[in-house]
Amino acid sequence: MKDYIEERVLEAAKYIIDYRATIRKTARVFGVSKSTIHKDITERLPKINPQVAKEAKQVLDVNKAERHIRGGKATKMKYKSMNV
Repeated sequence: MKDYIEERVLEAAKYIIDYRATIRKTARVFGVSKSTIHKDITERLPKINPQVAKEAKQVLDVNKAERHIRGGKATKMKYKSMNV
């Protein structure tokens, strides 16, 4: 694996852990696609640093469990702003 990829993977993982960020938010910050971040965290990171991978996975699992709630809140806000 190339050095710049390893560096990006570790930085993305650190960002996810520090800010409890989602895949989408992390992708926007690093200027890459959601697919790239997902592959970085789920496939590449465990090979580079298994401990950090475990921590990042815990954050992503929480985000995944809460995503239906976030979507509902976003929809509620959208329609609330349309009626005002």
